[in-house]
Amino acid sequence: SAETSPSVVFENIQGCSPQCLRMLLENISGLVVNNDFTVEVIPERNAAVATFIKNIDTTEFIKKCSQNKRVREFEMTARLLELTQSIKAENIPASVSSDYLTVYFESARNGGGTVSGVQLFPEDSSAIVTFCDQKGNA
Repeated sequence: SAETSPSVVFENIQGCSPQCLRMLLENISGLVVNNDFTVEVIPERNAAVATFIKNIDTTEFIKKCSQNKRVREFEMTARLLELTQSIKAENIPASVSSDYLTVYFESARNGGGTVSGVQLFPEDSSAIVTFCDQKGNA
C-alpha cells in the first residue's frame, strides 16, 4: 500500500512530560492537539503515539521533528507507526459486545475504518480488532 500512516511514534520520551510533548508537537506541526491530532502516551514503552486527524505529510513532520532542537535535547526519536490490519484493545469491560467494538472502531471520529472482525478475550479484558484495510494503530 502506498498509504502513509497518520500516526507517528515518539520513543525515549522519559525526559519530556506528556503536557510538554503535546506543546512541542503543536509547535513543530503548527496544529492543535485534540483538534488536529491526538497524543497517546504509553509509559510502559517509554513512548507516545501522535495520530493526525488533519491530513498532513507525516514523513515531512518526522523530518521536522528530527531537526528540532528540543527533540534532539530530549534525545527522542520519531518514526511512522507501522500499518497493520489488526490491533489489540485492552481494558475492555466485560459488558462490551463485539458489535459495540465494531461500531466504535468504525467511527471516523475514533480514526477507524471498516472492521472485518472482532475477537473478544474476556479472561484478560481485551479484544483483537481486524480491519478490512491497513491502518496506523497503536
